[in-house]
Amino acid sequence: MSKQNESNEVATSVERTPAALDQTSTAQQAPVLIARHGPISLMRLNRPKQLNALNDALMDCLGEALLEADKDPAVMVIIITGSDKAFAAGADIDAMKHYDFVDVYKNEYISRNWETIRKVRKPVIAAVAGFALGGGCELAMMCDMVFAADNAKFGQPEIKLAVIPGAGGTQRLTRLAGKAKAMDMVLTGKMIGAEQALADGLISRVYPLADLMPQTLSVANDMAKLSLPSLMAAKESINRAFEVPLSEGLLFERRNFHALFGTADQKEGMQAFLEKRSPSFTHR
Repeated sequence: MSKQNESNEVATSVERTPAALDQTSTAQQAPVLIARHGPISLMRLNRPKQLNALNDALMDCLGEALLEADKDPAVMVIIITGSDKAFAAGADIDAMKHYDFVDVYKNEYISRNWETIRKVRKPVIAAVAGFALGGGCELAMMCDMVFAADNAKFGQPEIKLAVIPGAGGTQRLTRLAGKAKAMDMVLTGKMIGAEQALADGLISRVYPLADLMPQTLSVANDMAKLSLPSLMAAKESINRAFEVPLSEGLLFERRNFHALFGTADQKEGMQAFLEKRSPSFTHR
């Protein structure tokens, strides 16, 4: 991480779990660091000694940051990233090792705070370098787009701990890569590299490590020039394809398409195209 990025990144303002940091903690000790790059909110997972293992404090912080960015009218696109060595190496095994069924069931482990990202309507990009294993791989798959560095490693190794993925690994991986690939990764716990993940459909793009963040920010900035209602409707329509039959999905898409004709941005976009100029969207 560059010195410039370090100086721009600050902790989320409120941390809501007993394990969260107290008010005397420095920003660099916070589990999630937030940087603003114009209309882009960059959220960096920040447990480097634990390879960004995902615990309750981190997921509470991340969830709060995501919801704040989603309601902030100045934010258009959200990026979640980690370090060069690890996006997130999995859930925090040290925190989980003493849990029993009643603990995880009563406290809605994973359901309580990992699912917050599903409420976010703005585009979310995962920028993955290094390890994205277990919960880290699942977190990446929860994002709308996944860009990876050429050193990225993806995997669902939970079977080696006598459990299975619990944050969508058996479901999203199967939908993205197909049954054969999902069975291979989940039942053996093997890791795959970035190029294989691209071929399998887990990720959208691969960049050299040094180019990952500049390229991700470039794409996010290009998206930020578009109409936010259109971006939200497109995301909503694509996600709908995983939930309903084709006929229902097509109807949902058509209704969103029709609805966008009621926006000022649709008028501006088409008029700008005819006038051969760049549009100036108001997100209305």
